[in-house]
Amino acid sequence: MERFDLVQSILANAAGRAEVYLAGLDQRSVAPSAAAIAGLAELDVPLPEDSCDPTRTLALLDRIVSPATMAMAGRRFFGFMIGGCLPSALAANWLATAWDQNAGLYAAAPGVSHLETVALRWLVDLFDLPSGTGGAFVTGSTVANFTALAAARNGLLARVGWNVEADGLLGAPPITVIAGDEAHPTVFKSLGMLGLGRSRVVRVPVDDQGRMRADAVPPMRGPTIVLLQAGNLNTGSFDPFEPIISAAHAQGAWVHVDGAFGLWAKAAPSLRHLVQGVEHADSWATDAHKWLNVPYDSGLAFVRKPDTLRAAMAITADYLPVESRARSPCDYTPELSRRARGVEVWAALHSLGRAGLAELFERNCRQARRFAEALSAAGCEVLNDVVLNQVLVSFGDGERTRRVIEAIQRDGTCWCGVTVWQERTAMRISVCSWATTDADVERSLAVMLRIAAE
Repeated sequence: MERFDLVQSILANAAGRAEVYLAGLDQRSVAPSAAAIAGLAELDVPLPEDSCDPTRTLALLDRIVSPATMAMAGRRFFGFMIGGCLPSALAANWLATAWDQNAGLYAAAPGVSHLETVALRWLVDLFDLPSGTGGAFVTGSTVANFTALAAARNGLLARVGWNVEADGLLGAPPITVIAGDEAHPTVFKSLGMLGLGRSRVVRVPVDDQGRMRADAVPPMRGPTIVLLQAGNLNTGSFDPFEPIISAAHAQGAWVHVDGAFGLWAKAAPSLRHLVQGVEHADSWATDAHKWLNVPYDSGLAFVRKPDTLRAAMAITADYLPVESRARSPCDYTPELSRRARGVEVWAALHSLGRAGLAELFERNCRQARRFAEALSAAGCEVLNDVVLNQVLVSFGDGERTRRVIEAIQRDGTCWCGVTVWQERTAMRISVCSWATTDADVERSLAVMLRIAAE
């Protein structure tokens, strides 16, 4: 078979298998069966000595791994903040993979670099961030926080005459980091990787919804980073941005916002009030593979002053081509070689538009409220104010709640995870898929309520 014919054949085969997989999600259990997971042992063989037909390789993958996947691309996966995958974003991902572009340098990949610039400009506008804000496509919120906080570290130390990229942290003026008690663990991981320390963080008490208490924020002296949250991991709540940012800036601090999923509230008219004032921060992090529903992986870092981000991330080498007028993505991200993540984000934004984005986010929040109302009416205890798309529900004490969650997961109609929030064990329902319909909510509720009553 000619090489091009082989490419056509294997791609058509893959597309057909993908279509069958997606079409079957509604008929299968959301969680893989025990038999499917046990079947993965068939992959535990030595590296083959001889080559084989790629079609056989694909068939093996589909036969063994497809049944062992969690149906995250389906309509009733409510575990974690993991969205589905918009058709436009999935198709754009396939096309971009066929292009096989290294999206690090404009001179080497002008098409995808330009798409990335356009998508970033659209996002800055969508989030109502300051004009001229710079951005970077990275893997997820962990690296988005890392990237933005590297810019913060650079900017704060530059103010006191220290070049941290050249001279490191040994002997540098110390940076104080202030965060709420319920800041996401990825923020602390990022601080550790940056040499700012995980345990050195000044922790601020939170209220009964996990919001940082503005009245408990300590005075700030010297280089300081204040970490705020848009969308609490458990409750979906938002820190009080305006008073904390105003006080922080008055004392010369840098404010970073971890908005892994909550920042998208900016795109919906009925939710925008939740993030009032977030645009006054200095940097922001979010995920597109969460609520925008693009394929993994797709994180985004934004910094008010792009020169500060570039100073923290830029790379130089004699063999790399230089394009003086164009933006090279590698100057704003930790990676040099990377895939063209901006393609799927551009496709999602282009296909949905402002109206489609608002409809997606507002629909998911309405569906979350429906979960909360029905569960509460049935006597279950909803622990949080459902302000966004997160619902925390208790079915009694911790042991009983865990048993109910395990039974719901075994049933397979939907999948929700367990969490412990403010010393209470709860089931967390995260509604964030473009594909979830109101009928899916009712179908899932029927199972939850039946199992809770048994």
